[in-house]
Formats: sequence, C-alpha cells, structure tokens
Amino acid sequence: MSSDTPTSPAEFLVISSSLHPTSRSRMLAQAAFERLQEYSQAQAARVAWVDLAQLPLPLCDGQTAYSDPNVGPLAAQIRGARGILIASPIYNFDVNAALKNVVELTSRAWQDKVVGLLCAAGGGGSYMSLMPFANSLMLDFRCLILPRFVYALGNAFTADAVQDPEVLCRIDQLAQRLVEVSLAVPPPANP
Repeated sequence: MSSDTPTSPAEFLVISSSLHPTSRSRMLAQAAFERLQEYSQAQAARVAWVDLAQLPLPLCDGQTAYSDPNVGPLAAQIRGARGILIASPIYNFDVNAALKNVVELTSRAWQDKVVGLLCAAGGGGSYMSLMPFANSLMLDFRCLILPRFVYALGNAFTADAVQDPEVLCRIDQLAQRLVEVSLAVPPPANP
C-alpha cells in the first residue's frame, strides 16, 4: 500500500487511529484506502493515508502542543481534503483517545468536511458508540457525516485482513459514497 506524508495535498484522506500493532481497525482503514483509490481515480483525485501509529503526536494541552512539528502538516492534510474516512477501535463505548486527540490538535481543519466512519469492536452492543464523536464533528465543525458506518466484529477478520464479504461490501459502499458526496458538496467559500 502506498502512503502519503501529511504534507501532500489530496482530495481524500484515510486516517487509521489505532495505536495497536496488529489493529483490526487499521485493516478496515487499509481496505477502505484501497477501495477509495479505485473510486477516486475516475475523478483524477488523490487519496492520502495517515496512520497515527506511525505519526507521533503530543497530547493536546491547549497551549504548546499545537507547535509540535507533526501537528501543522496533519492539520494541513485534513484542511485540504474534501472527504475523510476515519477508522477507529471502540474503547469504553467511544472512539479511541488518539483520534479524539487528533481532533483537539487540528480542530478547525475539520470545518465542513464530509466524513465516513469505520470501527472495529469487541461486541455487537457498541454500534451506537460512534454517535458522540459524529455529533461532535457535526456540531463543532459542521461536518457532513455519512450515515453508512462500517462496524465490524472480530470474526470479520483473519490475522492480517478483512475477510467477511458483507463487511467488505459495506467498506466498498462507504468509499463510493464518500467520493460521490464529497464531489457533490461544494467546498466552503472560506476554508
């Protein structure tokens, strides 16, 4: 899989937020990245990849963390994207802290983005756990959240890939919808 650095401009962005070395949510992100590349090629659009496990970021302290050398380029990457797919594990009925930290560090860069969500969870009862994060993006930054989430349990994976055909189909639908909606929504006049 190819990878872009956080400073390269791209219309679409996939963020893998897990810090775990054998993350299932990263497998979702990788599958989504591949599908998104296929759909965006027809539009001559680029797709970038950000893996938080490979991008050291400070904890947001509301002051000095913003000057970290990785924060500015990541914020620029998010600001430049029209559509963003985010993959996260579910911890304590919410997305992981690393993802929430990214939003705190890059805040206004999220303004008016089209966002799709993918998550890996340990049980079927956490399906609604994405809603607080989605609500935050909608209310704080006016993001348009795609209502088609990808929610996958452990049996959807092999040791190194997504193997469940239904989950793969949902990833495909999410990637396709992200491209369609992102290109249909005009970019904000003052990004």
